[in-house]
Amino acid sequence: MGRITEDLIRRNAEHNDCVIFSLEELSLHQQEIERLEHIDKWCRDLKILYLQNNLIGKIENVSKLKRLEYLNLALNNIEKIENLEGCEGLTKLDLTVNFIGELSSIKTLQHNIHLKELFLMGNPCADFDGYRQFVVATLQQLKWLDGKEIERSERIQALQNFPVIEQQIGEQERAYCLRRAKDKEEAQRNLREEEGNEAKGRSYPGFEGWSPFSVESKDHIQAPEGQEGECNQKKFKDSEDDLEFWNKPSLFTPESRLETLRHMEKQRKDQEKLSEKKKKVKPPRILITKDGKALNVNDPKLDFSLKDDEKRNQIILDLAVYRYMDTSLIDVDVQPTYVRVMVKGKPFQLVLPAEVKPDGSSAKRSQTTGHLVICMPKVDGVITGWRQTSKPGESTLDSSREHTNQRSKQIEKLEVDPSKHSFPDVANIVQEKKHRPRRVQSEPKITASEEDPDFEDNPEVPPLI
Repeated sequence: MGRITEDLIRRNAEHNDCVIFSLEELSLHQQEIERLEHIDKWCRDLKILYLQNNLIGKIENVSKLKRLEYLNLALNNIEKIENLEGCEGLTKLDLTVNFIGELSSIKTLQHNIHLKELFLMGNPCADFDGYRQFVVATLQQLKWLDGKEIERSERIQALQNFPVIEQQIGEQERAYCLRRAKDKEEAQRNLREEEGNEAKGRSYPGFEGWSPFSVESKDHIQAPEGQEGECNQKKFKDSEDDLEFWNKPSLFTPESRLETLRHMEKQRKDQEKLSEKKKKVKPPRILITKDGKALNVNDPKLDFSLKDDEKRNQIILDLAVYRYMDTSLIDVDVQPTYVRVMVKGKPFQLVLPAEVKPDGSSAKRSQTTGHLVICMPKVDGVITGWRQTSKPGESTLDSSREHTNQRSKQIEKLEVDPSKHSFPDVANIVQEKKHRPRRVQSEPKITASEEDPDFEDNPEVPPLI
């Protein structure tokens, strides 16, 4: 059974940014509401209120809605028109298909001077003789009744015959009230019998003569099959009861509507119990073994990439998180040897190839793609493997440097044979053959006599070459 709560009103006030105090239109139809409450305190500025197809049995707690113009209470359990005098601005009232048998209760609407439209079709009072004339004569401010315009001649005639019609309506009301009292007594008696049958069914669930201590081991093996047969038998019995309920003739009364709703609720609860039994309880996900070894887990089934950034000496994890998922649903936990990300309660765990620093790690999320990027700096000198596996060029360079350092430490000395004491010729130290430029060698040598017969060689002038 539903009730009017603040959360229910806010969920139906999305068009007003979920603000309820300034709400002007509210729709609470098909919510199984049994009682009108709280609306006159929380939503005093309402102009339109939809409450059709509920289980409301009484009009109440709406008298403070001074601005209310349209009230829809169709398809409810209302038996009397009341408590609407305070709705000063009411212009349209819909009470279609209710249980209003006291037609004289419409006299309370005489205070609603702005009321122009009224719907009472589908109520027991609409079957009374002189129903329309009584309403037209009683509510002279009305312009439309049950979707049909009230003409001036119709109102004049209704006013002329009003004393006689009023007497007829009174007699029919009294007869209806007697029938209604009998229907209520019968409904209460049926309800008590039904509750007694349910209590008996609960005390004898259908396991007579069966005891877990009086069966042999063979019976223990066959127990699941027996239980399955009992479940099928119970389903068959429930389906028979359901058919019997829907095929049983019943009067259209507020009690029958409540009984139908209770039956549907019972069916829904039984279905939920069966579905809960069918659900298999999954074992908890093992993330770390008993030996302390972390496992690779990807329950969210997300794409990811792991990159080893050697320049910055860090490991980068790129996790393709859903783009429009709220960041509050993501939880990151970085450990020295593994990283764990909880995405909506589902674990993603990855073992790292090198030890990292959890304190120096950082997690960022892309605003365009939604990806989660986790940067984890490595720990120097802890994990073996990346220092030993160096490049071949670097190893040769280190070996050559060590070799030159060793040679520099040794002092080299020249040894001279003492038997040969020959002093070098200083004049012939420079070799006679000189390397000349190719351009000079290619030209023929020109002597002074061939160049000019009058040339005199002056020894004081240094040679040009």
